[in-house]
Amino acid sequence: MTKRTVVFVHGLWIHSSSWQPWMQFFKENGYEVLNSAWPGDAATVEECRANPLPIANRGVVEIADSYATIIATLPEPPIIIGHSFGGLLTQILLGRGIAAAGIAIDPAPIKGVWQLPFSALKASLPVLGNPFNLKKAISLTFDQFRYGFANAVPEEEAKELYKLWTIPAPGRPLFQAAFATVNPNAETKANTKNTTRGPLLITGGEKDHIAPPVLGKASVKKYSPAVITEFKLFEGRGHSLVVDHGWKEVAEYSLAWLNKNGL
Repeated sequence: MTKRTVVFVHGLWIHSSSWQPWMQFFKENGYEVLNSAWPGDAATVEECRANPLPIANRGVVEIADSYATIIATLPEPPIIIGHSFGGLLTQILLGRGIAAAGIAIDPAPIKGVWQLPFSALKASLPVLGNPFNLKKAISLTFDQFRYGFANAVPEEEAKELYKLWTIPAPGRPLFQAAFATVNPNAETKANTKNTTRGPLLITGGEKDHIAPPVLGKASVKKYSPAVITEFKLFEGRGHSLVVDHGWKEVAEYSLAWLNKNGL
């Protein structure tokens, strides 16, 4: 019997094709899979790098709405698995009541999470340090990627991940997250009070610089206890945990958690 569709949502700076190993894993375990890119992203890493202009100036709500449109075509509410800003989008979509469950892997903070660890600020400075980046598509240098994403893997692996998957990303979502606390209409707001939503798993990598575990733990506390909301810490892992050599540990835990919740 075929299970529900799993919709994968990538984050900033990583191309959607990086989900291929996860897609194969979930297909082998009976799920349908769907992996759509953000608006403006091209089909390949190379195309995105060659022409970043279509990627620029995309905001959180526009991106979330693009996934909601795709989800509306499915025969039943899917499971959403998102990483980084994809984890934030997962929570927004789950809060809209259009998903059976959500797994937010080391997500960017939703509105209401005010903690700002130094490492997260440092990792975001390449974009936030220049207000003119708001409407641009920004690429990370290898050193920036090494600090923000790949600090918990060997340097050679970090270089390979950078070469394989990194693409320019819109600056706007980072600005929207950074100023959410002072913006009553922040686009990063998730409906944490929706008690009809599906269960939610939020993870944190112990060594994650961009989304340290304190952010995920704070997000969990924002949700109503009436619906399953859990946190999982992956020890020794950084922000690259969905694409590096240890990806399967995270995928297997995600699968087990879904099965535990009857999905």
